Amino acid sequence: MFRTGITLSATLLTALLQPAAVLTVASDFSYHRTETIAHRGASGYAPENTMAAFRKAVEMKADYIELDVHVSKDGHLVVIHDNTVDRTTNGTGRVGALTLKEMLRLDAGRFFHSAFAGEPIPTLDQVLDEFRGKIGILIELKSPELYPGVESKVADALQKRGMDKARSAKVIVQSFHFESLKRFHKLLPDIPIGVLTNKASHLTDAMLDEFATYANYVNPSRNLVTADLTDRIHERGMQVFAWTVRKRAEVNPLLIAGVDGIITDFPDYVPSSHRR
Repeated sequence: MFRTGITLSATLLTALLQPAAVLTVASDFSYHRTETIAHRGASGYAPENTMAAFRKAVEMKADYIELDVHVSKDGHLVVIHDNTVDRTTNGTGRVGALTLKEMLRLDAGRFFHSAFAGEPIPTLDQVLDEFRGKIGILIELKSPELYPGVESKVADALQKRGMDKARSAKVIVQSFHFESLKRFHKLLPDIPIGVLTNKASHLTDAMLDEFATYANYVNPSRNLVTADLTDRIHERGMQVFAWTVRKRAEVNPLLIAGVDGIITDFPDYVPSSHRR
């Protein structure tokens, strides 16, 4: 396989050794399709994990929006990255110590730009209701060890909307917490699972064999991605989403390595020839 963004079939490789036959197999060229996943929405263009960022991702024709889920003090699933509201809002405190009503009063847009002042923290329910059927949704269970039962809450939200079957909803659930993913997989075995990691020690053959017993994706930090890694993951029937691209120059090495998806703050950085 040549990792140049183009996959050459065995038939074509044979034909290349026989020049007279090339024209008859030209249709055997197939371009590598790479999913574009808008990281926390199109967060390079709008405040992360807000409806504005998710709508921008749809506008930019991303394949998925990626988002982070926490649980409020009163048990609501809220979409925010950090364990606290300090960095991305005008409030302070741990997400798990604040009620939904308290969080909805916060401004989650002004930190990015004054044009987004007043943008609220969304709930997972709001995101699912607006975007199901419009774009894929990659849900990260963030710090699930802080929120006992979060797997059941997310599963219930998907089931309530008929999004618990892989064929009826383009949904993936991912986490750095492997035991949480196993719990979720038992609840909704039809929903694809993605294992997040930034550790090379998680990418041995033995670990990949373990992941393959419950996961459909292995999603490593981009600096860990090589052609050999993607091959070994593909050999086990799983796919690879690499994260997080914030520079144009970071895209091509991932395409050459043969990843199945690129998680990026800038969906337009993935060349249109590799997108839908």
